[in-house]
Amino acid sequence: MLKVQNCSLYNNGMSITIVITTIVMLLLFTSCGSKTTQIGDAIVERDSLPSMETLDVETFVSDSGVIRYRIEADEWLVYDKKRPSYWAFEKGMYLEQFDSVHHVEASIKADTAYYYDKQKLWKLIGNVDIENRKGEKFNTELLYWNQATERIYSDKFIRIEQPDRIVTGHGFDSNQQMTAWEIHNMEGIFYIDDEDTQSATTDTIK
Repeated sequence: MLKVQNCSLYNNGMSITIVITTIVMLLLFTSCGSKTTQIGDAIVERDSLPSMETLDVETFVSDSGVIRYRIEADEWLVYDKKRPSYWAFEKGMYLEQFDSVHHVEASIKADTAYYYDKQKLWKLIGNVDIENRKGEKFNTELLYWNQATERIYSDKFIRIEQPDRIVTGHGFDSNQQMTAWEIHNMEGIFYIDDEDTQSATTDTIK
């Protein structure tokens, strides 16, 4: 209901058309001290909404015309108006990385993932599991993958399982194939095939 206070509407010979027009104008604009909510106030900002939403995703991503990645996700959101723009996989993501002849170089799984497309930077969060072509398994809670520099890194705790031992530590850096890696602050090396667990105190391993 529109309430108009402290104003008068004169109708000295006005046609019905003018009366209707006046009512419409009153509905659209603030007048006579009345407070009207602007239509734009109720509209959510454009950059807070995804420009694309896709469910049950399985897609292939190419680099220089060659298919290099396969992505599976329950939900894929694209925020192209954000600064910086990014893709969001907030319901989990599984990714396979291929070499030039489509052999799997590494597989990556995470509870949540964000891809900043302009920077070519992945941010993987929560139960990040990676397996490389050598069968080594990596687990951490936070990992960054910079495709522009071809580096993968983290400053969090990481656990690496190899065929004969488990390596743990804080801080990690690797090539993007996960075949040449380094732990900056090692906590220990635990040998799987020994009855008595042994540990090493080396600060880095490659």
